[in-house]
Order: sequence, then structure tokens, then C-alpha cells
Amino acid sequence: MVYQKNIVDEVSGWLTVFDDGSVDRTWRGPPQVKFMAEPVPPHDVFIDGVAVRDVVDDVYPELRVRIYLPETRGDRNDKLPVVLHFHGGGFCISQADWFMYYHFYTRLAREADAIFVSVYLPLAPEHRLPAAADRGFSALLWLRDLADQLSNSPDQWLNTYADFSRVFLIGDSSGGNLVHEVAARAGDVDLGRVRLAGAIPIHPGFVRSQRSKSELEQPESPFLTLDMVDKFLKLGLPVGTTKDHPLTCPMGAAAPPLAGLKLPPMMFCVAENDLIKDTEMEYYEALKKANKDVELFISSGMGHSFYLNKLAVDMDPKTGTETGKLIAAVAEFIGRRAHY
Repeated sequence: MVYQKNIVDEVSGWLTVFDDGSVDRTWRGPPQVKFMAEPVPPHDVFIDGVAVRDVVDDVYPELRVRIYLPETRGDRNDKLPVVLHFHGGGFCISQADWFMYYHFYTRLAREADAIFVSVYLPLAPEHRLPAAADRGFSALLWLRDLADQLSNSPDQWLNTYADFSRVFLIGDSSGGNLVHEVAARAGDVDLGRVRLAGAIPIHPGFVRSQRSKSELEQPESPFLTLDMVDKFLKLGLPVGTTKDHPLTCPMGAAAPPLAGLKLPPMMFCVAENDLIKDTEMEYYEALKKANKDVELFISSGMGHSFYLNKLAVDMDPKTGTETGKLIAAVAEFIGRRAHY
């Protein structure tokens, strides 16, 4: 007798969960945007000024990263800042090699003149939180070991070009949640020669159990709907917890007080029309109240993770302009904070 699997949950065309525990992440949305969720192979040759490699280190066997290296100018001998990237996807979907990240982070690596290290994160519901946060923190500890020469990367790009005294964290959407969590954990450990020079959460998935005004009033976007917020977090958070969990509501009562955390300088990026803008701003205001070093950057008229939508970036002048402004602002922050 052949067992017929039954669907127990679906999320906006992105993900289907079956009663045997298996998960299908085949894209079921409009076919014209499928390319943004397809992997881009690594390339050692410089394309548009950036080369890309995937690296696995035997010392950290579960850790896999994608490295973006900007092309070295002939007149430059100095090493480059390192930016550790955590991808989004509601903790449930996407990979570091997806085209939507490739098209943005190759451009950002080039304009910021920095090495980007993007972490392949474990996905829920197979690997619920804090699995993704643990992997992100392991990536930072790996950089620490490289800097302290306790480990040698099987790939020489970091050994040759990385300045570990200028390390930044950056993350999109749920990856922005990981920026906060990894930065908070980093404040409690000895990072050796690694210096966290800054953190850049971009449109982080900060929410709470009670709906915010923006969730009720803002338009949904291709990269964020209420269905995605609710179901991804139901599948991603530890069983029995709510959106008030510290990983999704770090400004809430259940989270460690922000005032007691050792956080690096932060550039906090918000989109004016983001569905979860209000709770993002609650986090920003809580940081200010806790006297943390935080700068706010708002993208005018844009929705959640707009800059990852290559079609809109290319075809809509407003989206293209706001994407350029965001990239310029992040690059300026990295350049300025790297020399503090």
C-alpha cells in the first residue's frame, strides 16, 4: 500500500509542509519571478568586479559560506573589511546562493569595497530556532579562529584579503533578527583579534503577538504578507512559543534588556511602506532609549526587502533609485565605521 502524503500547511506559494514531516520548497508563484529564487553558481573569475566562492571548513563541518571578493585595484595593498551576511526567508526558505541575494550583494561588495561572507542557514521547520542563530554565531566564531590563526581557511581569500579588525554584521528580513542576536551573543565572548565594527539589520522581522498598526494598514508586498509572517514564524519559532520570543521581539518584555547588551554601532534600515514597520521602529526607539549607538535609514515609499526584487529594481525608476540610495548608505556606513 502506497502512503499518500497530506498537506498540513502551505505558505504563499513558497513552502508546503506534509504530515510525514517532509517539506517542499518548490516555487509555486508567478513563473516570471522564479529566477530570483534559483541558485547562482560560484565563479572564480571576476564578473562585474566581483568573484564568488563557496567554502566549507573541516573544523566547522556544518558551516558553509559564500564569499564575495571585490576585484583588487592595482594601487591598493591594504586588506578589506569583512561583512558577515545572514539571508532572510522567515527562517523557513531561501539560500545564500539565490539570485536575489547575488544581484544585490555583488553590487554592495563592489561599492563598499569589502569582502562579504554569506552564511548558508539551516531552515525550519526541520531546524527550528535557535538553529539559524546558532549557525550565524558559529560563523562569527569561525572568523575569530581565522583571525587568531587557530584555523586556516581551505580557501585563501580570507587569509589573504580580510581585515578581521573591521568586521560587520548584515542581514535581510529574518536575517536582520540574526544580526541582533549574533551581536548580542558576541558581547559576552572574547572575539580575539576580531573587532565588531558595526551591525546593519535591513528590514528585520521584528514583530509581537499583538498586531501592529502597520500590519493592519500597510499593503502586502511580494516579499512579505501577513500569511508569511504568521505561518513562517509558527514553523520557525520553538514549539510552544509566540511572536513575543526574544528572537522575534528583542524589544519585548521576554527579551534581555537592551541596556544590558554590548552592541556594536548600528545602522538600522527601514522601508517606509513595510508591513512590519511599526514594530521595527519600536526596536529602534528601544535602542535609543537604552543609549545605544544607532543610525536610522528609511527608504521612501518602499516595501519590505524591495531591493532584492531584481525586476522592480530594473523596471521601476523609484525602486532603482531607492536601491541605489540604500547601497550607497550601507557602503558609507561600512567605510566610516571601519576606521573608528
